[in-house]
Amino acid sequence: MQARTTFSHLITRAQTLTLPFALCAGLLTASATAQASPTIEQWTTIDGARVQFVESHALPMIDIQVDFAAGSALDPADKAGLAALTRALLDAGTAELDEQAIADRSADIGARIGGGTEEDRSSLSIRSLSSPAERDAAVALAAELLSRPSFPAEVLKRERARAIAGLNEALTQPATLANRRFSAAIYAGHPYGGLRTPDSLAAIARDDLIAFHRAHYGANRASIAIVGDLDRAAAERLALTLTRDLPRTAAPEPLPAPAMPAAATLHIPHPSAQAHILLGQPGMAREDPDYFPLLVGNYVLGGGGFVSRLTSEVREKRGFAYSVYSYFAPQQVAGPFQIGLQTRGGQVDQALQVVRDTLDGFVADGPTDAELQAAKDNIVNGFGLRLDSNAKILGYVSMIGFYRLPLTWLETYPRAVAAVTADQVRDAFARRIRPEHLVTVIAGGDGDGEAGAASGANAGGAEAPAAAPAGAER
Repeated sequence: MQARTTFSHLITRAQTLTLPFALCAGLLTASATAQASPTIEQWTTIDGARVQFVESHALPMIDIQVDFAAGSALDPADKAGLAALTRALLDAGTAELDEQAIADRSADIGARIGGGTEEDRSSLSIRSLSSPAERDAAVALAAELLSRPSFPAEVLKRERARAIAGLNEALTQPATLANRRFSAAIYAGHPYGGLRTPDSLAAIARDDLIAFHRAHYGANRASIAIVGDLDRAAAERLALTLTRDLPRTAAPEPLPAPAMPAAATLHIPHPSAQAHILLGQPGMAREDPDYFPLLVGNYVLGGGGFVSRLTSEVREKRGFAYSVYSYFAPQQVAGPFQIGLQTRGGQVDQALQVVRDTLDGFVADGPTDAELQAAKDNIVNGFGLRLDSNAKILGYVSMIGFYRLPLTWLETYPRAVAAVTADQVRDAFARRIRPEHLVTVIAGGDGDGEAGAASGANAGGAEAPAAAPAGAER
């Protein structure tokens, strides 16, 4: 997005990656035919920002996402919520524009600016018409928000109060209590286990936002994904406009791997009739040698919806829950493996026993040949639907860029899924999902008339909602 000079001399590294647009069952065989695919170009700007670009003229639109290594894992323990508040107030004002002026300008040029904060990253996204006037105005506005936020004191006071009120309301809900306690238990002492509280939010001052922005929103910590109706030269200019005025920052420190928790069962009293149950432990990182065996195996276990084993055993055969699921959430370091369900308080013990027996059986025996083939077919056949719009492609391209995944990640994804064997699934689950590390959290169910025996039978002690460790809602 910058100037009239050529920009090739500003590129320090360039590579290309082809991504499949259409994927079909034929990819599961060695005779699969090649698919038409867009090209992802990748380079690093002179400022140190990594850029991923897909040129697509299907629609007169561009989509951009700028990710920074500025996620909630970097929150100070006594000011949990700082990363999210910093990102939320980027569009609250700049040195030249107040909150209303920013909203008016976005509306005038037809741009949509969004984003959010996760554990590993904070992001700002832009969607705009691709015509040069609208496109350049949208990116210039985004660049100003990123590089010159003013964090107005009155807006901080308002948004901080809203965040505290929202958190206090959420803390009355058993689902929130379960999620918070689960995160705190499986990530005890780790940055992923940090939990925002009313006190931690109240402690955040304007100077904290300024310091966090100055420390973490540098070009060298940025990964930019651009998808849409423009050429490489225009993409280079846009990337430079987005990063040229960002502060200089230190390189991000790698996060430590989480320690594995000791198995425990924790009960949080709550007068709801339904008990919210979570089981799990730290799972896998975004780059993990067991990624594909765990992915395919989890589809069989609980990720495949109505065709999963958990659904068959818990819902279809016994009617203990309307929905039961399992998932891995890969992050910079091991993100959570989680099984979740809701059931009446009076049948918690029975439902939990079925879940544990199903998990134990799967870890011991792995999938059947039929289950494995069905899982691979479903994952591969559905993969094309994950790349059927610019916005979906942007999500994958931004993930590849931020986590520095191999440039062939999407290209090889179907083949990697197809190559998974039952032995690999069994081996990966046996090594990675261990009963001695499995944490169970039960929130609520005390309002069910048959819940007395169930709540009294759970080991691990009781925890009142007010005493639950504070934490970010996930």
